[in-house]
Amino acid sequence: MVHRIERVNHLIRQEISNLLSREIKDPRLKSLVSITEVNTSSDLKYAKVYFSCLCNDSEKKEIISTLNSASGFFHNELSKRIRLRHIPKLDFRFDDSIEKGSRILGLIDRVIKNGEPD
Repeated sequence: MVHRIERVNHLIRQEISNLLSREIKDPRLKSLVSITEVNTSSDLKYAKVYFSCLCNDSEKKEIISTLNSASGFFHNELSKRIRLRHIPKLDFRFDDSIEKGSRILGLIDRVIKNGEPD
């Protein structure tokens, strides 16, 4: 069952990425939005879709609301492209792991350079 969920996660991630790059022409998504991960529940009813972008906090909030409001469109398109009995309900969330990693690398560099943290 775990392998099936991993395949479903991969397919959903790939298809949503394709839709964002080729089909969506929303001006509110002017920043480069990248789908980083999809986590589907074990019953395949819900999926958390994580994305990252190079944008400020107000743009992040706008992108989250835009993607969540377009979740019906994504759901409909996924049902046409992926052969599953039920397409999971999508919940878009911002993935801040890149920012956290960058902050940690900056702290490590500062420690190496100065010999002590802030």
